[in-house]
Amino acid sequence: MKSEKLIPGLILVLLGTVFLLDNFHVIDFRWGNILHLWPVFLIMGGVNLVFANNKAPWATALKIGVVILGFALLIFGHFENRWWQRNSHWNFNDKGWYKDNDDDDDDDNGSDSTGIVKVEGSSTYTEPYIATATSAKLNLSGGGTAYSLKDTTDQLFTATTKERFNRYIYTHTMEGNTAVLNLSMKDKKGHIEWDSDNNNKATIKLNVKPEWDININAGATALEFDLSKFKIKSVNIDGGAGSFNIKLGQPLATTNVDVETGVSKVVISVPENAACRITSDSGLSSTDFVGFISKGNNVYETQGFDAAAKKIIIHMKGGLSKFKVTRY
Repeated sequence: MKSEKLIPGLILVLLGTVFLLDNFHVIDFRWGNILHLWPVFLIMGGVNLVFANNKAPWATALKIGVVILGFALLIFGHFENRWWQRNSHWNFNDKGWYKDNDDDDDDDNGSDSTGIVKVEGSSTYTEPYIATATSAKLNLSGGGTAYSLKDTTDQLFTATTKERFNRYIYTHTMEGNTAVLNLSMKDKKGHIEWDSDNNNKATIKLNVKPEWDININAGATALEFDLSKFKIKSVNIDGGAGSFNIKLGQPLATTNVDVETGVSKVVISVPENAACRITSDSGLSSTDFVGFISKGNNVYETQGFDAAAKKIIIHMKGGLSKFKVTRY
């Protein structure tokens, strides 16, 4: 093997090994480590370039050692809880001491521009249901948060939030008969403590009557959505490093799911009897599509897909992610 190909090959082997061991639950890989420790890949690449023309055994050993040490940090490190302490400051105003989470407007005194007062870092947002809202769009944005959706409501939308480092902002508009609901973090300085309960959270409930388009644009995000009770037209995920678990119900005429992630774990569950097609552009990502028939060119389908009247169409694209589609 040519020496200049040794390190890239070793990195790919180790990445594949990590994915494989995590798939079979041999290790419990902390996906948040990649978010916080991504510069180790720059170090690996830099050392490899510096010593690219050095054929000495010690240079080869150094390059291999840096790669192994970097992966050891990624696999066994636990650094998620360290960084946030640098982003919090205490200030004083006429109401006493308060914690300014560096959101630039110095108004962290427990209220926001909508007049909603936070109690112990929690808020509740509610949008009444109106019969003319035959469709609805839910737009979620901002990193450093965990989203949960599994229950229904007689309202159009409710969200109960827990703000630990930043705060959520909610707005809504009507576009004809379509209600547009926006829930976002004030900024993107939050983070996910993957092995902790101490993070920003939003528990969401939706009305079952409208047809829903759901759009998620977030960085570090943990998402658990059971959408099996709802009419889903589309789900769009544009994420960085995160964990996305989505359960779909029976499709409309066409239910579209588009996922584009950087370094994430994505699991989508579809009904056993639903016609489904998956198109995968996975790069260095791993895929697991049990029960689907490969059609070539990274296309996978359930049996009888073409003849089905209602279909789920999934497109998955990622740089270094783990994609899985299951049938239940």
